[in-house]
Formats: sequence, structure tokens, C-alpha cells
Amino acid sequence: MSAPRLQIIVGSTRPGRRGPVIASWLHELAVKHAGFDTETVDLAEIGLPLLDEPRPPQRGQYEHSHTRRWSEIIRAGDAYVFVVPEYNHSYNAATKNALDFLAREWVAKPVAFVGYGGVAAGARAVQALIPVVTALGMVPLAGHVHIPFVRQSITSQGRFEPAPGLAENASGVLDELLRMTRVLAPSRPPAPVG
Repeated sequence: MSAPRLQIIVGSTRPGRRGPVIASWLHELAVKHAGFDTETVDLAEIGLPLLDEPRPPQRGQYEHSHTRRWSEIIRAGDAYVFVVPEYNHSYNAATKNALDFLAREWVAKPVAFVGYGGVAAGARAVQALIPVVTALGMVPLAGHVHIPFVRQSITSQGRFEPAPGLAENASGVLDELLRMTRVLAPSRPPAPVG
């Protein structure tokens, strides 16, 4: 049996963002974890416009090729980790837009978050995301990863250097994601035809 696919989704799309560096660190941890087939999905590379589908996403009748491509990417995932910044006590618009484009693709899949920012360590962004992903049928984990003062954790060479205990915290999140992926797999709706 093949390993379930974990998608690490980089939520920030702005120039100078720190999300890709953090996602790269998490990707390395997930590869060492060896429970998942892991890929990073960068919303800046996906390049979704603001939601422009004329029909509700619950129908799965997508008019635009960018939506069909996004649907295929997300449908292939079995579990997700969103790497998200905190902006103004919440999460960023590109993450919300990417979530709103789809519906059935997310259902009955576990999700965790790596929130980052200043003193609040992305905690408010994560708390704001939980009701959104729950409404989409995902199952958020109880534990997440929070990175305070993110600028101080990035070296002059552009690598993320986690604070003591952060890698262990992230490994625990990966363990729980794997467990929940196995629990939820039988309850997933069938993939849409066509």
C-alpha cells in the first residue's frame, strides 16, 4: 500500500515572504518522518485569481482551467499542513481564496497548521482558520506549530533554524496527521466523475 500524500501548502504569496523557508524545513521533517509521500504546494506558484467561478464549488462544475488544475492538486492530497502568516490578527487573503475555490476536495481529510508571525506566533491566524476548514469538512488537529518572532529564526543564508523543541512539536503533529489520515480515509466521499 502506498503512503498517504501530505501536502504542505504555503499560504503567503507576497514578495519577501517567509513561508517557503518554513515549508522547506517542514518538508525535510516530513521526509524523515517517512509516513507520508510529501509535496509542497505554493499558492504563489499556483497563481489563483480571486474566486471567479460562476457556480458554487459544492457542485464541482468548474468553468476555468485554473480551478480544475487546483481541484486536481488538492484531490490528490490525503492530509494538509497550511503554513500561514498572521496578518492583522488573522490569516492572509490568498489562503482564504484558495480554500473557497473548492469544496468536496477537502472533505474528511485532516489538516494542521504552522502559524508564524511576531509575538502571537501565528496563533490568531490558526484560530481564525479552524472554523473555515471545519465548514469545508476537514478535520483540524488539536495541536499545531506556532513560530514566534519568525525573523529571528531565519539565518542570513535564508534557512529556518527552529527554536528548541519546535522540531519535536512538528514531529508530533505529523504523527497525529498520519493517525487521523488512516482513521478518516474510509469516510471520504468518492472522487467526482468527469
